[in-house]
Amino acid sequence: MSRIELIDTDLPLSQQLLGALRYPLSGAALPALVAFTLAHYLSLLPLAGWFIELGIWAATYLYALECLRHTADGYALPPEFAEPGRGGWALVAILLWSTVLTLLVKLSFGGGTWIVTLLMVVSLPAIAMSLALDGGVGHALNPLTWVRVIARFGMPYLLLIGVQLLIALVVGVAQVAFESSLPRVISLPLFYLAANYATLFNFHLMGRLIHQRHEHFGLQPQAHKLAREIHQDADQNLLDEVAALAPEQPRDALDLLVPRLRDSAAPAALHVAYRRLLQQQGLKDALLVHGQIWMAALIAQGESRRALGVLQECCGIDAEFIPDDPRTCGELADLAARLGMRRIALKLCLGYLAHWPRDMQAPHCGLLAARLLSEQPEQHAEAATLLGQLATAWPDHPLHTEITIQQQRLAKPA
Repeated sequence: MSRIELIDTDLPLSQQLLGALRYPLSGAALPALVAFTLAHYLSLLPLAGWFIELGIWAATYLYALECLRHTADGYALPPEFAEPGRGGWALVAILLWSTVLTLLVKLSFGGGTWIVTLLMVVSLPAIAMSLALDGGVGHALNPLTWVRVIARFGMPYLLLIGVQLLIALVVGVAQVAFESSLPRVISLPLFYLAANYATLFNFHLMGRLIHQRHEHFGLQPQAHKLAREIHQDADQNLLDEVAALAPEQPRDALDLLVPRLRDSAAPAALHVAYRRLLQQQGLKDALLVHGQIWMAALIAQGESRRALGVLQECCGIDAEFIPDDPRTCGELADLAARLGMRRIALKLCLGYLAHWPRDMQAPHCGLLAARLLSEQPEQHAEAATLLGQLATAWPDHPLHTEITIQQQRLAKPA
């Protein structure tokens, strides 16, 4: 499992705010931000546009609530997706009701709308946090819930209120500026980009403050729990210990790493440290053995590009080096061919045929090798010979027809 990026609550408030400002532009939040922004073009449709607009805002708030939950759990990076729920629609309904209530107060009393506005500014962070953590709409709308949330936060809750007011001011000014100076087809996405960015920033900031005070909310941050389960902190401690020991006792440093590297989930940083120590000691055979083990683990984890890098490193040590596992060899051959690394791909394909000639994937590698050979006119004869061998050896294989077609193409005069 890859390293989990955790929120550092020891950072000063200024740095945490800076991190929160970058949050909507990082990881999965950026494509979500762009998608939500462009989707608002659908609101220009006649009749259905207004309902589509509500649906888009519901989806935006649903993802924003997931960001809040994810951050409260201690994850520094945005979530990949949001689980379906009613939180998004609930927030849309609450905001619509506050707007209607403001109009009713204005029409009935000719003033006093500031009271409704102030109530929403004060209560909205508590409502959003309650929806994200508890999911109950009734619980979120209960004034006693607001009081409890505010009491648990104390003075930092004023920061959230200040952010609410600042966001409302900035978004309002942006809307007026964009609409007065730009055509609607341009002003619309710019406004919604600002509004969606502010929404994700705001909800992430709420999640950060909850994470800082998770004990007051009875929460156990899942990110830290998972980090402990995968020995993430222990791995960093191990790296520090190895770094301190390596200058004077490199062999002992190697021995410290070996037990952890037996676990297929060991992070890349430990493997890199191990290989660096082996290189410093000139242990080339050990580097090749470790390369075989690490490549297989990387392929199993879906990190084939990193495995290809390890392969290249090992080939630099031993030009005849080839993976000792057919799955590793085959996947790396395909990847190298896709990346235009013809020499490596051809070497892997021919090595596959030499080591596992009767494997069911051998015709695939052979056909790939023939295609690579046929790219060079001086190797057409070698490609034709290889295709003939494949056709003879695998008459009933699903790729036999394709092999025959490739033979016919090579047989045609240029």
